[in-house]
Amino acid sequence: MTDSKSPSPDKAKPSFLRRIPLAFGAFFRTFSDLDFATRINSLSDEKVETAVPQPAPAPVAETPPAPAVSPLKEATPDAALLLLSILQRDARLIDFAQENLANYSDAEIGAAARVVHEGCRKVLDEHFTIAPVRQENEGSMVSLPEGFDASAIRLTGNVVGSAPFRGSLTHRGWRVTDVRLPKLAKDHDTSVLAPAEVEL
Repeated sequence: MTDSKSPSPDKAKPSFLRRIPLAFGAFFRTFSDLDFATRINSLSDEKVETAVPQPAPAPVAETPPAPAVSPLKEATPDAALLLLSILQRDARLIDFAQENLANYSDAEIGAAARVVHEGCRKVLDEHFTIAPVRQENEGSMVSLPEGFDASAIRLTGNVVGSAPFRGSLTHRGWRVTDVRLPKLAKDHDTSVLAPAEVEL
């Protein structure tokens, strides 16, 4: 009576010395026996199909798209040069700024600054309408909600966290609501802020 038990896995595996004649036998038999070669080929195909799959490459982290950058507007110099020429004409601002004040006393500087101040104020009143950004009195406590206009309000001090913010108004800010600069003739040279003066 034969033993119906299957051999253990260890006994079913041939040793290295046993595999040498098996390899040579299988090699030559593959050439002479087509059916045997077909079975060997099918075993090879099964090996390929049951091979341990290679781990998939780690997904590459997607780089978040860069935030859209607003194109910079090129400021035309004509308006700025025109304003400088008006401030020179009515307030002598450039003369005052270009003067070496080390040779003057504080009283003389103060008198000249008063003239410049009065002239600058005249120019602002004549050519601009200026209003405060915030209507509260300076020193008042104000609340800034999420999405506040960061171009009109600058946070100072210990800025941590995110909006809403609450703090003291240290400066109301200024905003131009209207501009009334004179129009320029086509051939006007705005680079001449003040013409040279020759007395005859």
